[in-house]
Amino acid sequence: MASLSDSAFRELWSTDLGEGYSGPVATEKMVFTVETRGKREEVIRAFDRADGEQVWEYVQSGAMKVPFFAAKNGSWARSTPATDGEHLYVLSMLDTLTCLKVDTGEVAWQVDFKRREETQAPTFGGVSSPLIFENALYLHAGAAVTRLEPDSSLTKWRALEDRRGMFGGAFSSLIVATLHGREQIVAQTRSMLAGLDPESGKTLWSTPVEAFRGMNILTPTIEGDLIFTATYGGGAFCYRIVEDGGEFEVESVWRDKELEGYMSSPLLIDGYLYLFGRDRKLHCVDIKTGERMWTHSEKFGEYWSMVANGSRALALDERGILYLFEASPIGFRLLDKRRVSEESTWAHLAISDGQVFVRSLRGLSAFVWQTEPLWTSAKSSVQVDVR
Repeated sequence: MASLSDSAFRELWSTDLGEGYSGPVATEKMVFTVETRGKREEVIRAFDRADGEQVWEYVQSGAMKVPFFAAKNGSWARSTPATDGEHLYVLSMLDTLTCLKVDTGEVAWQVDFKRREETQAPTFGGVSSPLIFENALYLHAGAAVTRLEPDSSLTKWRALEDRRGMFGGAFSSLIVATLHGREQIVAQTRSMLAGLDPESGKTLWSTPVEAFRGMNILTPTIEGDLIFTATYGGGAFCYRIVEDGGEFEVESVWRDKELEGYMSSPLLIDGYLYLFGRDRKLHCVDIKTGERMWTHSEKFGEYWSMVANGSRALALDERGILYLFEASPIGFRLLDKRRVSEESTWAHLAISDGQVFVRSLRGLSAFVWQTEPLWTSAKSSVQVDVR
C-alpha cells in the first residue's frame, strides 16, 4: 500500500446516512451500519459492498439523550454490531439486543434487557460491541456482563453486575484471551478489569482501575500474561496475571500517571504500544517496561481508530483524515495521508478484502486500492521523536 493518492486509493461509492458513531461491519457481500433517525429511531442498514446499493433496513425505537460532555457530539447510535456471517447482533442505545438474519434483515429474536433484568438503560446508552466466541454471545448489557445462547437468546450467566446508575455498565468492549493456558473473557467495566470463565461466568481475577468519573473506555490490550489499559484521569496501567495451582492473581507491573487514555484503543506491534492519548498525541510505549520510546510532537484530532497489518498502520482521525504510517520504536514514520471526509469520523474504520469502509457522522464510504496489494512497501518521511 504505497499511497493514499487518488490514482492508487479511490472512492468506490458513498451513501448518506442518519447520524451515528457505530462502526461498519462487513461480510463477504454486504456491509452494515447503524444510524439514529429523527431523534426517535435507530435504523440498521445493509448495503451491497460492490456498489453501495441498500439491500435492506430494520427500524426500531432506540433514541435517547446522553448527558454532560458526551452530549456535545450528539446522542447518536454508538455500539458497533457483530456478525457470524449468518446473523447480525446489534445493541441499541436503549439496551435492546436485536438478532437479524444477514441476508434479509428479518428479526430472529430480540432481548430488551431493561425488561428482562429490570434495569435502567445505561446513562450514556448501549456503547459496547457484542462478542461472538465459540457458539456463544457475550456483551455488556443489563448492568452486567452477560452470556447469551445465540440460537435461543436465553441468558446462561451474568457477571460483574453493577446497578449504580451512571457508574454501572461499561464503555469498553469484551475480548477473548488465553492466560496461562486458560481461555477467558476479559472485561473492563467503568471501575475494574476482570477475567471471566466463558462457561460459568466465574470471576477468575479482578483489579480496580482508576478513572475520572468512570471514564474507563479503551478495549484492553494483551501481550502474553500482560494486560494494558489507559483511562481518562487515571493514567496508563500494565498488569501481570499470575497463576498458581489454578488460581489467578493480578500484579501491577507499571503505571504512568501522565499518559492518559481517552477513547482510542492502542495498537500492539512487536511489543510496543502505539497509543493515541488524551493529549491528542501519538505515543510509543514498551509494554513490558512502560518506557516511552517517543511522543510525536504534533497534535491531531480528539480520536483515532487504528488497524495494522504487520508494521503498517492506518489511523482514521475524527477530523476525517486517514493516515498511513510505519509503526517503529525509532520515531513516527508517516507514509501518506488523505482527507476522506468533510464530516467528523468518530466511528471505527473497517478493512476487508482490499476495501476500506469509513463511517462519517452522516455517511458511509467505501474505498479501494487500485494498483497495488493492500500492504506493500513504500518510501516514508521519517521523523525521529524524542521523549
